[in-house]
Amino acid sequence: MKRHTRLVVLLSLFITTSGTLTNPRGYANPQVPASQAAPQTPQGRMLTRLFTSSVVLANWFTPSFLSQVAAPQVQTIISNMKQQLGPYQGVREDGTGFVVVFEKGIVPTRLVLNQQGLISGLLFQAPRAHPKPSQDLTSAFKALPGKVSVLVLENGTPKLSHNPDQPLAVGSAFKLAVLNVLKTQIAAKQQSWDAVVKLQPQLKSLPSGFLHTWPAKSSLTVYSLAALMISQSDNTATDHLIQLVGKPALEKLSPRNTPFLMTREAFVLKNPKNVSLRDRFLATEAKQRQALLSESAPLSSVTDFESGVLSPEIEWFYTTTELCQLMANVADLPVTQINPGLARPQDWQTISFKGGSEPGVLNFTTQLQSKDGKTYCVSATWNNNQPLEEAKFTALYSGLIDSLKSKPKAKPAAIPN
Repeated sequence: MKRHTRLVVLLSLFITTSGTLTNPRGYANPQVPASQAAPQTPQGRMLTRLFTSSVVLANWFTPSFLSQVAAPQVQTIISNMKQQLGPYQGVREDGTGFVVVFEKGIVPTRLVLNQQGLISGLLFQAPRAHPKPSQDLTSAFKALPGKVSVLVLENGTPKLSHNPDQPLAVGSAFKLAVLNVLKTQIAAKQQSWDAVVKLQPQLKSLPSGFLHTWPAKSSLTVYSLAALMISQSDNTATDHLIQLVGKPALEKLSPRNTPFLMTREAFVLKNPKNVSLRDRFLATEAKQRQALLSESAPLSSVTDFESGVLSPEIEWFYTTTELCQLMANVADLPVTQINPGLARPQDWQTISFKGGSEPGVLNFTTQLQSKDGKTYCVSATWNNNQPLEEAKFTALYSGLIDSLKSKPKAKPAAIPN
């Protein structure tokens, strides 16, 4: 239920002097050799210093940067990269940015210096695997501990698959089902994108998202709620839309997920203080469980999820085959194209994305239209009862997407006179 956006990872971080979160484009070409000499620009030398020094010092950053991210936090992020991607190997320039190279992958990076040579902006983008044939990447997915499902469709035909029909917990990726039902009801004139919904206190959930902080009775259109549900994974927006379309319609679409949980209900059931309610819920037949959800019980806290995997039985379960179908049904909606996820917009004609995560659960589902007209769906889910190495999974998934993109056409050779 945590937000997985173009940062979906621990490594996304770009703080400018104005405090604006930015996502610059023009990332690395992974084909450039990693062994070239370190960049000689001031930015390149500073980036090299960040990754080769034993301590990240505060006097390398502007005060406005440090007001939002402390130097030890930057050092922790760098340490996590090295831990999950292997030993640091170097930095290379790539267009207007850089690539930080590790043994097991690369991290496209942007760094901004002020006139005094201090870091005023820093972005570590989602890690990407070193270029490999897609079959090798599939083997790497299979080697992950726990349960894994991966599916790649090319124009609707399976290109790669591993356990594509195994239902697994998918976190916020279930919101694709909510959008499917909403689209169907709008087409049937039962709902309208322009209809106004007022926020209800009893439907306020935990983050991700921000609508839980808005006053009750605040007005939003159905379109705004859908856009926030998909692009920001806003849980409060989601619960309002579930109430709007109705649980019966969602359960008809996905009988496995009966009763179809609102995010708030899932958080209540996962609350360690509500173990008795959770146990009674799980021991009750699916059709009788909805009555238990009306019982008064405290909402969990965000900090409850910092201790590890909580009640993995309380989730939304889908196969990657189902997720690709759900995405195909709504990929034409602009709300699915606001957040490109882990695909690079310059590589594709269109990108529709939804992901989901919580401790022990991670899913990415992306539909892509290539520049040569092919349509791909790439969906991957990882479940384990231990915390997941998100950066490793993200690098594999990004590498799988990169393996599908259209190759530039070679220029025809000149005909000699």
